[in-house]
Amino acid sequence: MRRTVKQFNISNVELFKAQLLSWSNQFEEVTWLDSNHHKDNNSNYEAVLAADAFTSIRTDYAHAFKELKEYQSNIEDWIFGYLTYDLKNAVEDLSSENFDGLNLPDLYFFQPKRLFLIKDAVVELHYLAMVDDELDDDFRSIESQVVSERQDSQGNSLKIKLRMQKDQYFDHLQKIIDHIHRGDIYEVNFCQEFYAENSSIDPLRTFFNLNAISKPPQACYLKHDEYHLISASPERYIQRKENRVISQPIKGTSKRSNDKQEDIRLLEHLKNDPKERSENIMIVDLVRNDLSKFAIKGSVKVEELCAVHSFLQVHQMISTIAAEVSTQTNSVDLVKTAFPMGSMTGAPKYTAMKIIEEQETFKRGLYSGAVGYFSPQGDFDFNVIIRSILYNSKKRYVSFSVGGAITAKSIPENEYEECLIKAKAMRDVLEN
Repeated sequence: MRRTVKQFNISNVELFKAQLLSWSNQFEEVTWLDSNHHKDNNSNYEAVLAADAFTSIRTDYAHAFKELKEYQSNIEDWIFGYLTYDLKNAVEDLSSENFDGLNLPDLYFFQPKRLFLIKDAVVELHYLAMVDDELDDDFRSIESQVVSERQDSQGNSLKIKLRMQKDQYFDHLQKIIDHIHRGDIYEVNFCQEFYAENSSIDPLRTFFNLNAISKPPQACYLKHDEYHLISASPERYIQRKENRVISQPIKGTSKRSNDKQEDIRLLEHLKNDPKERSENIMIVDLVRNDLSKFAIKGSVKVEELCAVHSFLQVHQMISTIAAEVSTQTNSVDLVKTAFPMGSMTGAPKYTAMKIIEEQETFKRGLYSGAVGYFSPQGDFDFNVIIRSILYNSKKRYVSFSVGGAITAKSIPENEYEECLIKAKAMRDVLEN
């Protein structure tokens, strides 16, 4: 579909990003993707904003990938949206019966009337024909937005509860470890939910505050109707550029220290920790297997193994697996084949997902799903929804979840402590 494209230079990228996101919040449908200046060979843009739906698709898991494939093929335009973790039920004979406080559709994508691509201090506006006469006025309106450098606190702090109490967590964790000792599985990503009922937040202000704490490379803000996602994700799920596909699972986390020498010690400990390395390598093997299902034979390569990357809150161990695919390979089929991401399930994947459903006490929904886009050419880029707050404004329900990889070497107290480290930024934002 034809779009009018116009470029503008940006003198202050950070200010413009804040102005753009604030301006976009007038629309019912918004997807904001922000790399926070983390540049590598796989980066496409500094930030992307899609707003104001022209067409959209929302569905449950039953025929989700089939309907998404038809939608993406027929539109032949940019589409933005999300895949919930529960689309696993469309890939395997599985179900999701646990408590769900958010009630999001299993899949949602929209074709934006207004699209902004930011790169190298230049913003490109891609507008559909029905709004292209508003392009220049929109840009002037964005530049005139007044955005405070620091967002005010939420006011009354929320009362955060745990869906699973500490003793219960240990009981369920032991059952997972028993599965591992019996040889049923090698690794499971086991998660728990923190939540607040009868609570209201300002989603955009919460995003600004959470992003300021973490500055991660896969941050995103999403809204449609009453549903809001506020994400400080550091993890890329899967990306396609022409015939190259990469996945970048994270497994292995360490807290950071304000003391430089102590921080270096923590980084080195993570880099050389045999448990953390074994977790990461198991998931690398799983991802290699997923990619090999659609890759050109012999093209799957591990480009980066157990590399430690430092973020404001934590050190993370990240691997990069790449593959070459035929130009004829359909992009939606490709995403479906690799879904859900191995870093949020375990190995073997099917058995791990069954055990997750048995031992967790909440429906994951968008948590450990993915947000991203398909381009008109079929390229795509999706993150992993972790370190994220979910909010249903009609139900006044706020939720965030955290977890970690459980292996035979897991120490329950350490696993629980890792959950608290990962939860800290979200709690700080919500509880002031």
